Amino acid sequence: MDKLGKGWFSELGVMWPGQAMSIEVDEILFQGRSDYQDVVAFKSKTYGNVMALDGVIQCSERDEFSYQEMLTHLTMCAHPDPKRVLVIGGGDGGVLREVAKHRGVEKIVICEIDKMVIEVSKKYLPHMAVGYDDPRVVVNIGDGCKFLEESKNEYDIIIVDSSDPVGPAEVLFEKPFYVNMRNALRPGGIVGTQGECQWLHLELIKRLLDQSREIYNHVEYAYTTIPTYPCGQIGFVICSLRDERPSVPVRDISNENTRYYNQDVHKAAFVLPEFARKVLSPPERKPTTTTTESSSQSK
Repeated sequence: MDKLGKGWFSELGVMWPGQAMSIEVDEILFQGRSDYQDVVAFKSKTYGNVMALDGVIQCSERDEFSYQEMLTHLTMCAHPDPKRVLVIGGGDGGVLREVAKHRGVEKIVICEIDKMVIEVSKKYLPHMAVGYDDPRVVVNIGDGCKFLEESKNEYDIIIVDSSDPVGPAEVLFEKPFYVNMRNALRPGGIVGTQGECQWLHLELIKRLLDQSREIYNHVEYAYTTIPTYPCGQIGFVICSLRDERPSVPVRDISNENTRYYNQDVHKAAFVLPEFARKVLSPPERKPTTTTTESSSQSK
């Protein structure tokens, strides 16, 4: 089926079988093939400009702020004083825009593999690509996995704005990648990654959380609502080396012009519906019994 057929874009994919999000197209702005993927940008009837990679919607002008703000600020606001931030993926610039709202940050490094994504975003999604204008931003075009392997004890925050675990992005969901992120963090550092949808990928999310809990002090799943993503929802995996749980914000950026994120939303995002909580919650630790207590109980 033509994903741009008869005036509509339909998002079909193996990650959400039997369903599709369709958006009416007003004008095709760009169609191209980079070294890595098909890149499409179009003006829609109701969602503004939209970008899709390999037939999968990445962002629309109407609702992108929900994803960009939540991925960024759930991670950043769980850290008391982040200075150095690494963004892997996120070529549209939306995460950069949100990281830049944290005024104490001194350096923002982005590693994006596909230069065409950056170029198309700057032309057709300038409200997102404005993130590149911040003087603290350093751009690296290349493989995020290789870049990460060369980084040791460098960053307070790592944010991974990845596509779904199909093809080249699959390695971003494997344990070695999470180990490399752990090694690239400074003491007390925090990682935030795109974590898929609880309505579609519960077992995949469980695997992500289980493997990450072997590496980090705290690992939690949060989510946001966003109409143009499958099932209208997307999640985040937040991994922390701090003693405190990332579900409780330690800084407030409510004065920095957010449209979705606030401190109450931060805390609520980690409250899961019962079907997901039962699967994703860490196993309860049974209290240990001391020798004295055992002796007294046996009498």
